[in-house]
Amino acid sequence: MNFDYTDKVKDMRERLLAFMDEHIYPNEGRFFAEIAANRAKGNAWTPTTIIEDLKPKARAAGLWNLFLPSSPRAPEGLTNLEYAPLCEIMGRVPFAAEVFNCSAPDTGNMETLERYASEALKDQWLEPLLKGEFRSAFLMTEPMVASSDATNIQCSIVRDGDEYVINGLKWWSSGAGDPRCAVYIVMGKTNPDAPRHSQQSMIVVPSNAKGVTVVRPLSVFGYDDAPHGHMEVRLKDVRVPVGNLLLGEGRGFEIAQGRLGPGRIHHCMRSIGAAERALELMCKRLNSRVAFGKPVSAQSVWHERIADARCRIEMARLLTLKAAYMMDTVGNKVAKAEIAMIKVVAPNMACDIIDMAIQAHGGGGVSDDFPLAYSYANQRTLRLADGPDEVHRQSIAKLELAKHMVVKTDVEMPVTRGC
Repeated sequence: MNFDYTDKVKDMRERLLAFMDEHIYPNEGRFFAEIAANRAKGNAWTPTTIIEDLKPKARAAGLWNLFLPSSPRAPEGLTNLEYAPLCEIMGRVPFAAEVFNCSAPDTGNMETLERYASEALKDQWLEPLLKGEFRSAFLMTEPMVASSDATNIQCSIVRDGDEYVINGLKWWSSGAGDPRCAVYIVMGKTNPDAPRHSQQSMIVVPSNAKGVTVVRPLSVFGYDDAPHGHMEVRLKDVRVPVGNLLLGEGRGFEIAQGRLGPGRIHHCMRSIGAAERALELMCKRLNSRVAFGKPVSAQSVWHERIADARCRIEMARLLTLKAAYMMDTVGNKVAKAEIAMIKVVAPNMACDIIDMAIQAHGGGGVSDDFPLAYSYANQRTLRLADGPDEVHRQSIAKLELAKHMVVKTDVEMPVTRGC
């Protein structure tokens, strides 16, 4: 496996780093100030102007839709391995990915539409998403069941003539709070009597369809993530054309695996960027503070923490690159163990390193004067998003055990003895 950056990626990486220095880091304060101002006016869900102002600049710089490989509709798309170092850089600032049209859940929805939607649906929904004209949400998780086992999902999708009728209650529908959100991809049951993994389907639903109600926003450690938001959404007798169903009835799990693989590794790429920035902030803080007569960075306990952080970031990055390489060369299905492993490793690593950085900043670390508290909330959430740690660990263990399974035969082999 060769993880060297190609000349193309090296060039894009330099352009992205320059863009971050010129446009993203200097505008972090403005981004959150705009949200606070909108909240003070009574509507935190108003999109920020800074994001919209920066998107044309990102497109002009050739830093747009980089996440989507092998799509004629997005020729600028990179392979997973090429995208990894760029996505990592975007992950250093929570809102940065949206500037480059590379933010979740839009990336996962665009990949889903590209792979599984009809050409008519692609024209209607994928093209505007690729242009950044509106945003989207993915409705899978439900409040009344353990959604870590997706076969528990109760949302119903019932055919009635030339339409499907959808009824269900979803939550943690990230992006559904944004007034720019125009379309949902919804997972639900089309046939509860089918085999366990053939009951579910996915369907495209306009966010303004009759019967769709955004019930409330959900906060993450007190953050509402406006204007993006994680919403509870009720679908009551929502009708959409039968052509909005993706791939066919009973193929929801197949689509989910195709969608969640890239989505999971993109999260992990961004987690590495978040951890790198936390380590940088930690080192700068330790070098700038004196306690008990010497720099805090001279205290041996911090040497151990810094060394541990560097080792863990490098290990997580290598596993991410291996998973990305395998996704590109042998496909998501064969790479499922590596995807599951990095989905466990990266957010846990990032949480621990951000926690160290918070400790180094003292009281400031838990405030919003620094980006660490918000970054920690994001990374802690990723231990649940796209499957909790426990489910991924179970998958890894099953795959490992299967390698060493004893094969039973009906015929007993004779016992031989030496003379």
